[in-house]
Parts: sequence; structure tokens; C-alpha cells
Amino acid sequence: MAHYIRRRLITAVPVFFGITLVVFFFMNLAPGSVTDLMGEGASSAEEQAALEAALGLDKPLLARYVLWLAGLFRGDLGESYHLGQSVSHLIGQRIGPSLLLTGTGVAVAVAVAIPLGILSAWKPRSHWDRLSNLFTVAGSAVPGFFLALVSIYLFAVKLRWLPASGMYASGSSGPLTDLLRHLLLPAGVVGLSNVGGILKQTRSACLEVLGEDYVTTARAKGLKEAAVVLRHGFRTALIPVLTTVLTHIPHIIGGSVVVERIFGWPGMGSLMFSAISGRDYNVIMGVTVVIALAVLCTNLLLDLVYGMVDPRVRYEGI
Repeated sequence: MAHYIRRRLITAVPVFFGITLVVFFFMNLAPGSVTDLMGEGASSAEEQAALEAALGLDKPLLARYVLWLAGLFRGDLGESYHLGQSVSHLIGQRIGPSLLLTGTGVAVAVAVAIPLGILSAWKPRSHWDRLSNLFTVAGSAVPGFFLALVSIYLFAVKLRWLPASGMYASGSSGPLTDLLRHLLLPAGVVGLSNVGGILKQTRSACLEVLGEDYVTTARAKGLKEAAVVLRHGFRTALIPVLTTVLTHIPHIIGGSVVVERIFGWPGMGSLMFSAISGRDYNVIMGVTVVIALAVLCTNLLLDLVYGMVDPRVRYEGI
């Protein structure tokens, strides 16, 4: 196992740097630049060139990437062009709210989808099955921005039960009850947007397993139906379900861009959106580093979880 982990980590190194290289070059090839936005008041080409030199954007593209890479090795992600703060500080401020929002939403989706998926597979064409189909269609077919707008209109504008935006009423901090009131709507939208995929995967995996011969044998031996479904059925179907659930980890860390923008939630998604809109290259690369590391670590975690869940999966000798 240790040998396998070392090999995976060594393989992940060029993948990580390949991701940063591709993002860096495509980001700089996009139309417009940060100097176009910051230098709108520049009266001459000389002033525009001076601004580029001050920001270090006058160097060749490859040289700029090497300089950014050298800073990354030192633990320095640079500074935001617009905010004048270090990228590490900005990410540190935003990653907590993103983890809270999308983590809560995905946790709600898992808590609803897995039990409902098991029940709908156990009793096809029942009320549980029809309810699961409703959640699957609503979660998979309805866009997240539409759910967000409808929830704001219904619960914030018409009923006035919940706030429409922000993390706290005061803007920066407040009591836990205030945080929960602001969290409820965006986390509900994130949960409903993710419940469809997890529910569909759970139902299909359990349906396939519950039709196997060994499940029929377990029933014939007189085992209780709950033990048959959970111990013999769901445990075997756990691998594809875990794959679907764990692949949400990068999404949790990266944040939900649309939901955070609509609800004014100060997370990684809104930070990334603002950075792309303002061509804030250092912030874009900093968020890319965080998300790339999350994806690579999630892939490794998935393989390790497979070995713990399924005794047929072994990594010795790989």
C-alpha cells in the first residue's frame, strides 16, 4: 500500500504542474488583460506600458510562469492586483465559508439521497420510488441559478422568512442563529442541485445488486430483510456510491460559483468569479492550485477507500 501511495504521489506531480501550466497560458491568452481595466484612465501608451512593467506583465509569458512557479515553491502565491492583499490571505478568508456552504449542501444531499435511493431500489414502483424520481428530475434537470432565484423570490421576497444574501446581517460577524438563517437557502439550493446524481447512482447500484443470486440466497436463509438490503445489498453497491459522493470534494473546496454569486456568499466561488472578471491572474492561479490539489488528493482517497470497502481490491505489487 505504501509503495502504491508513493507511486501515485510521484505521478500526481507532473499532472499538477501540467494543470497550472495549461491554466496559466490559456488565462493569459484570453482577450483583455488586467491593465485594460486598471489603466482606463491612462492617457498614453507610455503610461499603459509603465503599468504593465509595475505589475510584471511586460515579461515573456514563459518567464512569468517560471517566476510564478518559483514563488509557489516558496509558498508565495503573489498579491491580488485589485485588492493589494496576498492571495494566500484571500483564499484563507474565503475557503472557510465555501466549506461551510457547499459542505452543508452536499451533506444534506447525501443524507437525503442515500436512504431514499435504498428505499426506492428495495421497493420499485412504490411511493418511495416516485419520490426519488421527483428528486432526481428536480436535482438533475433544473439549473442551480433557477433554483436560487425561485427560492429567493419565495422565501425571502414573498414569505420573508429568510434573508436573501450575505453570510451575516451585520456583514462580517454575528450570532450562530444569524449564520444559520443566512446558510439555509444557499445550502438548500446546493443540496437539491446535488441530490439527483447521488440518488440516481444509489438507486441504480442497489437495484443491480439486489437482483444477484447471493442476495436471493441470503433471503432464502431467513435473514431479516433489513440485513439483506443493507449488509448484502448496499455494502456491495457502496463503491459506485462512494465514487459519486467523494467526487464532490473538489466542488466543496472550490465552492459553488453560481450559488455564491446569487446569494452574495463570500466564498471561493465568488472570489474566482471576481478574479476572472477582473483578470486578476494571481488570484486565478491561487484558486487553481487549491482546486487541483483537491482533485488529485480526492482521486488518491478514492483508491484507498476502494481498498477498505471492497476486499477484492488490493494494491500490493502495483
